[in-house]
Amino acid sequence: MQIDVVIDVKATLGEGPLWDVDQERLYFIDAAGCRVFRCTADGREVRAWDVPSRVGSIAIRKDGQGAICSLAKGFHALDFRTGECSLIAAIEPEDPDTWINDGKVDRRGRFLAGTMDSQESGPKGALYRLDPDFSVTRLEGGIIVSNGPCWSPDDRIFYFADSWSGEIWAYDYDIETGTIANRRTFCRIDTSRGGAADGSTVDEEGFLWNAQVYDARLVRYAPDGSVDRVIEMPVKKVTSVNFGGPDMDILFVTSMAKPPLPRFPGDGVLRGSTFAIRGLGVRGVPEPRFGA
Repeated sequence: MQIDVVIDVKATLGEGPLWDVDQERLYFIDAAGCRVFRCTADGREVRAWDVPSRVGSIAIRKDGQGAICSLAKGFHALDFRTGECSLIAAIEPEDPDTWINDGKVDRRGRFLAGTMDSQESGPKGALYRLDPDFSVTRLEGGIIVSNGPCWSPDDRIFYFADSWSGEIWAYDYDIETGTIANRRTFCRIDTSRGGAADGSTVDEEGFLWNAQVYDARLVRYAPDGSVDRVIEMPVKKVTSVNFGGPDMDILFVTSMAKPPLPRFPGDGVLRGSTFAIRGLGVRGVPEPRFGA
């Protein structure tokens, strides 16, 4: 196994690594820096787009010419050619203390993303689904920090975390309707070291990989929720993971350069880098694009 820095833009809050298999490009965001980045698997051909507010996650659209962005207070459409970013649907506009955070697309082209409390203290957030026709459905509430949405390879299980609950949850998922049911605890996070569940992805064997922010660890969980593998990272504030590369066998890992609140720890010179881990012996599952 080898851990390398792919690109170091000192992202204030690096998040949402997303490998697009058709373009063979890695996308990631600086959530607090309000920017979307794209590069090759080895960090070349860097392109960046500014967006008008904090960005929690993105999804590439079917035509590959743009993305759906979950900005602070709504879903937006970003045009890669012009840089224009236009509102699709406002989310929780009446509450200044929440913003949209992590999100992913299911294999029917729907974008699921959740909101979070800006102070990471109260259960003010909720989980939403944006359909290809731009309709929005609220799926779950009472969440402090929405994180880690992803699906089992057979689409039957939806995984999701409220970071400060100390758990990653599993739901029954109906891929035909995009509905969730039967929430249960998939695994419990060891929070005694100060860490919390952040972004997740699922590999082709059905194992879930989770970035445990503030704890410098990536953990691979078996389908029964048991710990299969732990990888120690060179920075504490790892934020999210996604498989990519031409053979889908590189695990990309984002991190943050500056903690969002004073109570969280700092990091060394590699803070804010995006990393690539090779030699894991497993492959990921391609991420779908948004749209019908």
